[in-house]
Amino acid sequence: MKSRSAFALGSVLVTVFAACAQGPAADSGSQGAQVTTARTASPSAVAQCTPSPRMPTEGRASAYDSTLVRVDGAEVKVCYGRPAARGRTMVGGDAVPYGRLWRTGANEPAILHIPTRVEVAGIPLEPGSYSLYTVPGETEWTVILNRSTSQWGAEGQYTAEVQAQEVARATVPSERTTDHVETFTLRSEPAGNGADLVLEWEHTRVRIPVMARNP
Repeated sequence: MKSRSAFALGSVLVTVFAACAQGPAADSGSQGAQVTTARTASPSAVAQCTPSPRMPTEGRASAYDSTLVRVDGAEVKVCYGRPAARGRTMVGGDAVPYGRLWRTGANEPAILHIPTRVEVAGIPLEPGSYSLYTVPGETEWTVILNRSTSQWGAEGQYTAEVQAQEVARATVPSERTTDHVETFTLRSEPAGNGADLVLEWEHTRVRIPVMARNP
């Protein structure tokens, strides 16, 4: 069971989930989702992306890629799959419908490797690795940070056991762009005393603020 509280941070609404029981949820095994919780990382280390052994990276239709977000001298590494539109309507279409959970990429869920204390979309995070899910919307997206990182990205594998590992959810605004971005892209852009993790695909852009936390 979880308790839930919400607070506003600028234009970001954060909902924090607190587990009422200690320890990670057990894996039921029946739905194929293995739960691995976030691991503590050295502040000086830059993690390596580790694709799932379920699918070799060679020959993937959606390339496995990464980007770095630099915050207060530390580097947050984001690993993700990069699907392409290929003439289809993706965001808001059948593949990535509004109001439905999305793995934020292709194949594996997007994974954030965080070497220091940060806030992502206003969500406070300790050093470790987290999966990044989103729920797209026409005017705003829900950002979901989860301690479970080993599950396959298929949204049907976001089981109750995986959901139990959620740290928090937050909402961020989305914007419409004139330029068409063919391949889903995550990139970093400096913003104030932190950076934005910028999601771009087709004519949609979403900025997820990443800020250093005080000790």
